[in-house]
Amino acid sequence: MLLRELEYLTALAREQHFARAAAACHVSQPSLSAAIRKLERELDVPIVRRGRRFAGLTPEGERVLLWAHRILAERDALRQDLSSMRGGLTGTLRMGAIPTALTAASLLTTPFCARHPQVRVSLESVSSREVGHLLAEFEVDVAVTYLDDETLGRVRTVPLYEERYLLLTPDDGALAGQEVVRWAQVAELPLCLLVPRMRNRRIVDEFFAADGATVVPAVETDTVGALYAHIATRQWSSVIAHAWLHTFGVPEGMRVIPLRSPAHGPRIGLVLADRDPEPFLVRALLDVARELDVRVSLDGVLRRYLSPA
Repeated sequence: MLLRELEYLTALAREQHFARAAAACHVSQPSLSAAIRKLERELDVPIVRRGRRFAGLTPEGERVLLWAHRILAERDALRQDLSSMRGGLTGTLRMGAIPTALTAASLLTTPFCARHPQVRVSLESVSSREVGHLLAEFEVDVAVTYLDDETLGRVRTVPLYEERYLLLTPDDGALAGQEVVRWAQVAELPLCLLVPRMRNRRIVDEFFAADGATVVPAVETDTVGALYAHIATRQWSSVIAHAWLHTFGVPEGMRVIPLRSPAHGPRIGLVLADRDPEPFLVRALLDVARELDVRVSLDGVLRRYLSPA
């Protein structure tokens, strides 16, 4: 059995199409198909459901895919181990982050890359519900997400910061003169919020409900960038997480006001699969995270925007 055959299988499972998988692996489709058939002969099990087009993996194929991810991850770990012995880490750190935490990711990746200049970082936006599966299937090495998410399964965690919520509103708006606002007051404004399937929005909805309010936004979107694009028109207000200020700041003609929330908000942190040994690149990122204080950095940004001009 060749590692290349396992790479072809993981590409086929990811792309769900023989031609696309072959293109991703930089081989011809007949070569990829022949390698998959060879793997089936070597293991003496059917791996692919065949028809006029790719129809998925068999139950045996799903089990082989799980082992393929493990074996390829161990190969990468071996390479990282040997490269560290030669005096410097190399390879690619595959990192996932929920959309609402992507804005803070650079606080980790920038010093990490400065310390390990031969390492590449692949940063992907993922939903909180995907994180546990992606870690278990070796599709990402580490992720930034909510630490209290019940879908994570068995993982190791490193807390980074607690999410704090703010009203972002036009500086001539109805609530612009207040020092602190209640959720029920915010519910009366024309709002642009994230879509309900996102964890951040579900948390926000819980805070509205706890204050006896139901919110009906005028605009909903699934990206922080699109949310800010609408807010910048000064036609809407929004509830934002303080970590977003690190990247997007406060648009001209707007101001931020703290929302009356619990003393401790939802925790955001790094999560990695609960297995030994930890991959060398993940361990290197954890070292950077433990030396920095992301919470203090984000709180400093918040203080600048809340301080009187």
